[in-house]
Amino acid sequence: MLPAVPLKFSPMLAEALPPLFSLLAVLLLAVVGISLLLIKFRQSLLAGYFLCGVLLANSGLVTVLGGVEAEGSVGRMAEFGVMLLMFTLGLEFSLNELRFLRRMALRGGGWQMGWGLVLGTGAGMLMGMGWAQALVMGTALALSSTAVSLKMFEDLKLSGSAGSRFALGIAIFQDLFVIGFFVFLPLLLSVGGAADGVWWQVLLVCAQGAAFVGISVVLARWVIPKVLHLVTKSRNDELFSLTVIGLCVGLAMLGGLLHLSVALGAFVAGLAVSGTIYKHRILSDILPLKHLFLTLFFISTGLLVNMPVVLQHLPMVLGMTAALLLGKCLIITGIGLRLRLASRDSVMAAATLASGGEFSLLLLQQADRLQAWPRDLQQILLGSIALSMSLVPFMVKLVPWITRGLGKMGRSPAVSGTPDASALHKTKSLTGHAIICGYGPVGQRLLETIQRAGVPALIIDLNPDTVRRLHKHGQPVLFADASHRETWELARLSHARLVAFTFPDASVVATALSIVRQMQPEIPLFARARFASDIARLQLLGVNDVVHDEFESARAFEKMVLRLCDLPTATDPPDSQAEK
Repeated sequence: MLPAVPLKFSPMLAEALPPLFSLLAVLLLAVVGISLLLIKFRQSLLAGYFLCGVLLANSGLVTVLGGVEAEGSVGRMAEFGVMLLMFTLGLEFSLNELRFLRRMALRGGGWQMGWGLVLGTGAGMLMGMGWAQALVMGTALALSSTAVSLKMFEDLKLSGSAGSRFALGIAIFQDLFVIGFFVFLPLLLSVGGAADGVWWQVLLVCAQGAAFVGISVVLARWVIPKVLHLVTKSRNDELFSLTVIGLCVGLAMLGGLLHLSVALGAFVAGLAVSGTIYKHRILSDILPLKHLFLTLFFISTGLLVNMPVVLQHLPMVLGMTAALLLGKCLIITGIGLRLRLASRDSVMAAATLASGGEFSLLLLQQADRLQAWPRDLQQILLGSIALSMSLVPFMVKLVPWITRGLGKMGRSPAVSGTPDASALHKTKSLTGHAIICGYGPVGQRLLETIQRAGVPALIIDLNPDTVRRLHKHGQPVLFADASHRETWELARLSHARLVAFTFPDASVVATALSIVRQMQPEIPLFARARFASDIARLQLLGVNDVVHDEFESARAFEKMVLRLCDLPTATDPPDSQAEK
């Protein structure tokens, strides 16, 4: 009999499985478990991803499973997630929306970032930091989590409120500010206060930026739309997704070659296609990838946290977290009241924007690579920002209490009368609307009927010419695939009153129906069926009524023949199996 050999991870398991694969498997399984717990307690999932990285990094599993090499690989994949995040940010950015929110974004966001930078930079200099390092720290603390803020408003069914628009305006300004800040970050930290050669380096960075913008404008106006149009005409979904990723990576690489930020290149790539009709289709394709790699970004950031160091400086971490939450709440609430918003809207926006954000963590990562400050301070900042993000749901619960306190102080309500929303904003704020999938002859007739009844409607179609024409006429329309879950999120399915599939492709409709019924089990559904065999299938999937093309064609032929031959109308026969 052979002697028993104790099982060890290394080298037997290491030879069977690549270290990176083992590490990713444990990371993703841990994310699922922690996320389920956070959902139960209504906590931020982004903070949960960060917490997962912290727990694994300090449990020793990272070293056992993959070591430093695998950890670095996770970090590189996280950088790809940041690139997709920046691409999505550029894709969702709209000059029309910025014009609509210019008062909120330029004034509200400018005041918020200004006060945040002054207070954060001042605190850093009081701690003995140089002005450049203090400015980086102040910027990181002034930024907020756009994802957490908008998710809180969505969960509370307040996406169209004045508070949500106020928070969105501030978030837009923060995002634009940090994009420019990333460009000058290496220069800022390398100079560190020295005056020699600064202006020459600034001019060089500006020249590189101008060249990049010029190339991007040419591509966005004359090249990218034509490429996307040709790819769309091919009706190949895989090629479309590949083209989108290629555009994102290609412009990101161009930004890197010009010694600018790769993140800036990805943002400009998104901006280049944000004004095209392909925007929503790209969003629905790119969101699943973005979520996966963004999760890896938060996990990789958590892997950097050294818990013994954080616990050693726990009083400072708690104090900085409290100062961050309280300071940003006071600043944003004051700005909202200054802009004549209602007390509840101002406080709600302040509560959702009080924490640090994903760009705060990214900025700290970049600064750490450039060795901007001591390791202990890096750990304190990471711990404070992560803790503040996890406390946002608790801050939101305090909003009614704070609002009542402001009411007792005699705060005046908001001035009525806000500017009309842009077409994009109207699409985002649709409620009680009908969703019509397909804009052929049936879809056109249905839209006319619904509009005569005074019901707003949103069209989903994959014909670029049709979408372009509807967009020019101001009709809310999405160039997107109905078989993607992200399409229904963009169509605001949770706020719709009915869904109608006006094309008879049973396979596509069945896939879309399963998604719709999962998201909104009670919403009325209507569909077309080309063949009798499709009717039962669609009804099993929850369709309320099915229009059968063959049966309706038979009825039309019957009426035409009877009228042409002047035959008497016979008594209608019992319902046939096809009609049923």
